[in-house]
Amino acid sequence: MSAFIQQLPALIGVVIGALGSYLAVVRSDGARFRREQAARWEERRLAVYSDYARTLKRTVTLTYRVAAHFGNDPHPHPLSPEEAAPQLAEATLARDPSGEALLMLGSPEAVEKARVWVSVVMEMERFLRDETRDPAAWQALMERQRAGRAGYYTAVRDDLALPPGHSARWQLPSVQQPGTQR
Repeated sequence: MSAFIQQLPALIGVVIGALGSYLAVVRSDGARFRREQAARWEERRLAVYSDYARTLKRTVTLTYRVAAHFGNDPHPHPLSPEEAAPQLAEATLARDPSGEALLMLGSPEAVEKARVWVSVVMEMERFLRDETRDPAAWQALMERQRAGRAGYYTAVRDDLALPPGHSARWQLPSVQQPGTQR
């Protein structure tokens, strides 16, 4: 029995070491799981944010083209309201599911900024449905739309802890019209 008592401290040390190793592995695996899960959710949120912006931007581009038809916008490819109607309807239908995904996964700030942006886009659509011909009012709507988009992108970057991005305001070179000289 004295041999057992002599070995007891070593046996206790082995049991404590095994228990400590087990607890360290469990804790490490739990932390790794939480990091991987957070990364997966960030990827999903980025996809939702991008999808929403893409669907809304499709509507914006179509409104620019219709506004050019009415003489409100300098877009080089005007589109009549009749030609644009099915495309605008399709863009609106695509916007609804991406908006629902945004509501489920987006941060409250990003969702609020998306609401501001889409509200202006809906005003742009209404402006064109009324067949308004007022380039100055259209320009004001475009500025509000750009500000709404910038606010949305800022909220998305903040939510995903991304660095500040580009303002998306760049000066496009002037395009000379055929048959004119500078």
